[in-house]
Amino acid sequence: MDKEYYMKLALKEAKKAYDEMEIPVGAVIVKDGEVIARAYNEKEKKQDSTKHAEILAIQKASKKLKSWRLYDCDMYVTLEPCSMCAGALIQSRIRRVYIGAMDEKTGSCGSVFNLLKDYKFNHNVDIEYGVCKEECEKILKEFFKELRKSKNK
Repeated sequence: MDKEYYMKLALKEAKKAYDEMEIPVGAVIVKDGEVIARAYNEKEKKQDSTKHAEILAIQKASKKLKSWRLYDCDMYVTLEPCSMCAGALIQSRIRRVYIGAMDEKTGSCGSVFNLLKDYKFNHNVDIEYGVCKEECEKILKEFFKELRKSKNK
């Protein structure tokens, strides 16, 4: 499997969020070529600001592996993680994060600042940008366009 394949699975998760009027972000965690966790944003549904796709995927992967240490695991996420999620990537020992779209307002893996690379933490997370970038940007743009329309009615 290639990185586009896994990002498309993350996009399927983002579509689930979109369908529930959540900001369409999806995340998938892969270990040894196997998807071990999938998640999408659930902030609105759960009324909990910590229910980001990345956090939920990390929780599911940790439960599956019976460990908080997600060594040799890679995350595919449709939108650049915020500072909370970037911190969770470091804390969970994710090996690499593949990012679809960048977030110029709250992105903490290169846009606003880079929590994963610019600081001396005890764990480094490798980053690859732009995987299925256009598709990841498109779902977000469509969502916010639809959201603005519904607010103007």
